[in-house]
Amino acid sequence: MDPQIIIARRVARELRNGNLVNLGIGIPTLVANYVPSDLKVFFQSENGLIGTGPVPEQGMAHPTLTDAGGRPISALPGAATFDSAMSFGLIRGGHVDITVLGGLQVDAHGLLANWMIPGKMVPGMGGAMDLVTGAKRVIVAMQHAAKGKSKIVTKCTLPLTSVRPVDLVVTDLAVIGFPGGKATLLETAPGIGIAEVLAVTEANLIVRDAVPEMSI
Repeated sequence: MDPQIIIARRVARELRNGNLVNLGIGIPTLVANYVPSDLKVFFQSENGLIGTGPVPEQGMAHPTLTDAGGRPISALPGAATFDSAMSFGLIRGGHVDITVLGGLQVDAHGLLANWMIPGKMVPGMGGAMDLVTGAKRVIVAMQHAAKGKSKIVTKCTLPLTSVRPVDLVVTDLAVIGFPGGKATLLETAPGIGIAEVLAVTEANLIVRDAVPEMSI
């Protein structure tokens, strides 16, 4: 199975009926494709839309319906549009139940770096800082390593997004939580052993006696 699909399907299992959920750019946008049919959640895009649906099929995109990164999205019946001031008021006011964001690095204490790489052009910080600070629960959806280097690090070397730790990290290899502020291996991906996860993780992970395989 494609690594990004593994991540998106596992994150979708964290959603609960009635949640207001913000999906970041990249892998997080795929989560909307794997919401169970019997689950009613409301997806928010910080550019001013509640009620986004799955990524539209090829040829079905509408030019006025995009996510915050300008990528095509769909709108479900009953969707609401509004200006970005209202949208960020919802985020900063603590009304977003879950935000799912991509990540460049997450450290051993759950701190996230995801908005810039020094020396490279940054189009803007987007809503990441507001979302990590304001959402009730923060989930990072990212691949475990990039170019052979772990993205789960001892300490972030890239600029932090927020001083608030994230709640959960879902990668193509594992699910990692931060009880007591310490990175803890909660689940492994299908067919992946604990030793394999530890071998490609820079940060020291706490491993419990029983680590189940993630259900996707």
